[in-house]
Amino acid sequence: VQLQASGGGLVQTGGSLRLSCSASGNIGRIGGMGWFRQAPGKQRELIASIATDGNTNYADSVKGRFGISRDNAANTVYLQMNSLKPADTAVYYCTAAIRERQWVTYRDYWGQGTQVTVSS
Repeated sequence: VQLQASGGGLVQTGGSLRLSCSASGNIGRIGGMGWFRQAPGKQRELIASIATDGNTNYADSVKGRFGISRDNAANTVYLQMNSLKPADTAVYYCTAAIRERQWVTYRDYWGQGTQVTVSS
């Protein structure tokens, strides 16, 4: 099983970016999905998550500006980022709880990270 993230880049303050993360491989079922970010010198933080029923949660730092969504048929999670600030500059990682076909338990998988840089 692999998670492949894309969509990062350089954007000016106030701009928008959309991140995508697709899961592939021996997938039986995907549970919760989410996005973390890690800025230089800081710990990785959870910024958005989405459950299988579509319920979402956001960190206070991104609430009202970021939106997480998922396409279950495509095994993909998205992060729409609006009104970006320099403080949003970080490497963004997607994560998903996935059960492989032959197993009954879930394990967490991580994408490779995609850089988002917001210039002032």
